[in-house]
Amino acid sequence: MDTFDHLLNWKLKVGSHPFPGPDGGTCINEAALVAAGFPYQPIRTPEQMPDCFSRPICRFAMLLNDVASDKDRQRLLPYVTRLACADTKKVEKARDAYIRRHMGKYYVGAHLFGLVTLSFDRGLEVLEGALAIGRQADPLGSGEVQTRMDAARARRTRRMRPTAPASAPDNPLLSKIKSWLPGKETEPAA
Repeated sequence: MDTFDHLLNWKLKVGSHPFPGPDGGTCINEAALVAAGFPYQPIRTPEQMPDCFSRPICRFAMLLNDVASDKDRQRLLPYVTRLACADTKKVEKARDAYIRRHMGKYYVGAHLFGLVTLSFDRGLEVLEGALAIGRQADPLGSGEVQTRMDAARARRTRRMRPTAPASAPDNPLLSKIKSWLPGKETEPAA
């Protein structure tokens, strides 16, 4: 897992995002979505994640993502492939209780007031403990994750590719406007 972040060259950022640029630029849950093979979509709440993702774990990962410094946030990259671990209601409640018990007032305060005063290292320890409860995510090989992330980038690149501007004969309105401007003579639109 130590080389995971170098492998992906994905950059985790605060909040939800329209779609990442070539260097990534998503929150942890959006990256997890793509790594698990789902189409990209902005994620604003854990409830927007597919059913195979653990809600308490995604909620806590989102909190850590959003309160971390830019440098610490990148330490969440190895967890991207581990969030698709939803289990029974009993296990999900146990995970939520574990997070609340180990984060205490900081976790509750973060949700009520948007403030957190916890150590990021402590947050990672709690995330590890919560992930150890119940079903583990199906292991993905780094090559499979890399392929999925590259596919997401390629889709982004194809959508962002500019189209060729219409030429004057193809666009009568543009041709007409150009004819009003001083300078180069243009033929009137047909």
